[in-house]
Amino acid sequence: MDIGGTADGRQDGGWTLRKADWLNRWQARRATWARPATGFVSQPEPRTIGSYARGRQLIAGNFLFAGHLIEAPDQGIWDLPTPDPAFAEALHGFAWLDDLAAVGDAAARSRAQAWVFDWIARYGRGRGPGWTPDLTGRRLIRWINHALFLLSGQPRAATDAYFRSLAQQTIFLSRRWQAALPGLPRFEALTGLISAGLALTGMEGHVAPATAALARECSERIDAGGGIPTRNPEELLEVFTLLTWAAQALAEAGRVAPRPHQAAIERIAPTLRALRHSDGGLARFHGGGRGLDGRLDHALAASGVRAAPPGGLAMGFARLSGGRTSVIVDLAAPPAGAASGNAHASTLAFELTSGRRPLVVNCGSGAPFGAEWRRAGRATPSHSTLAIEGFSSSRLGPPTAVPGGTLLEPLLDRAQVIHFREATSPEGVSLIAGHSGYIASHGLTHMRALYLSADGRTLAGEDTLGALTEAEEARLAILTGGGMPVRFTLRFHLHPDVDAAVDLGGTAVSLALKSGELWVFRFVGPAELALEPSVFLEQRRLKPRATQQIVLRAEVLRQATQLQWTLAKAEITPVAIRDLDLDARLTE
Repeated sequence: MDIGGTADGRQDGGWTLRKADWLNRWQARRATWARPATGFVSQPEPRTIGSYARGRQLIAGNFLFAGHLIEAPDQGIWDLPTPDPAFAEALHGFAWLDDLAAVGDAAARSRAQAWVFDWIARYGRGRGPGWTPDLTGRRLIRWINHALFLLSGQPRAATDAYFRSLAQQTIFLSRRWQAALPGLPRFEALTGLISAGLALTGMEGHVAPATAALARECSERIDAGGGIPTRNPEELLEVFTLLTWAAQALAEAGRVAPRPHQAAIERIAPTLRALRHSDGGLARFHGGGRGLDGRLDHALAASGVRAAPPGGLAMGFARLSGGRTSVIVDLAAPPAGAASGNAHASTLAFELTSGRRPLVVNCGSGAPFGAEWRRAGRATPSHSTLAIEGFSSSRLGPPTAVPGGTLLEPLLDRAQVIHFREATSPEGVSLIAGHSGYIASHGLTHMRALYLSADGRTLAGEDTLGALTEAEEARLAILTGGGMPVRFTLRFHLHPDVDAAVDLGGTAVSLALKSGELWVFRFVGPAELALEPSVFLEQRRLKPRATQQIVLRAEVLRQATQLQWTLAKAEITPVAIRDLDLDARLTE
């Protein structure tokens, strides 16, 4: 990723980052000289959704951000130690205001007011890590959304300081939004600028330029199929939510969002519908999780777009559905360049959900748990697909610094999808595809075929690892010429709520869901079956959750090895099940 240069042509990301930080601080200080806003043009309405449970935890002094838990019941939020930049960003972005507002009682209001006005006193003059365009946009949205919550019972001096800070942050954002990284950070910055320009007196001059800039970003960053370069479903949801907020704010002010803005919303909505499982959560690929509970439904309803999921691939993913079952498969190359900084080597991996219960999953993003977990979560063995032992289908490159101090490792030697074909019949839906991720290293192509019955009770798969051309056969012969086979594993990571046990004398695995459904995994081919430990990585938990994975171990010695398998509901499982265990709902 090109992030700067030196006199001799070498890349120098450090200087570029230092310059960006200096410009942010300079413009933040300049913004404090500006004439402040005196109030709201119109009464703002909250748009963001928070978590009552997380709000109660904050009131109790349990601060869980970016995978770090700090228990400090008698300490203010700005006195907390910051274990890493991600923790500081979570604090200064103020998304936690949504959680306190979800509680909404006197204790929640007291803490929200104390922490907001303490931020103004400490950092309002342009100091601290919170003065970046994306964090400022995120913060402005929350402060405006929850203005009534924050200003209730406050004296005139506090109210004046609040509006003065809002105006200063708006002016800073008008001068620095271009410095936000393309994608979600820039969408956050521009949406915050539009929200502030519409809401605050004297700031309306920023609305037209920000609206035009947001429309350009929609044209440039949202592709014709409603996808984004990172191929992260949860990030797509966040972008979609920001665009719907901006469009609503413009409409309420008597303005119309530009056509590229509206068209982007219309393209994204059906794509998100294709990326959600039967339980309502998003597929967990390329660093994304399920999405905040209720966020997807709320955003889709607010958009007013009723279009059904598109046929074929959606942002490079295929969705198979039958009965109560959904299967989502990664069928495109991982993101490239700067967009691959959080991408996973997950080509041909799939997830399966039955009704409200995830069954087969990917491990997820390990980013909240440190660099080692982050790298592990991106590797192919952390996904429900085939991996040659010791290799991923795409490889991680060297770390690259981005604004904010975060180190990203782009993907190199990306697996390309080949031989893709899909079909639908009255009996069910099927697809077949392959990827090239192991051709250069081993002369082997991974081919995967999947078939989901129309009633959703059977998913049948066939995985082949083999040399398809003479050149690939020659490459494989070199590797195995000494009689050493190429060993590989086929993995099916299970959700932690699945109760799994090896059955039928070691030839099958029984899988019991909390809904009462019973599934059975069977296979045919030259492989060894095992049930082994795994992890489930959730962004809003303190540590990884222990779970299990079904593993088939096999090897290639001559040309190709093929494994066939099925995941099927046991005959005793009824067609319809009333799954009313609301306490077990997923919240990631």
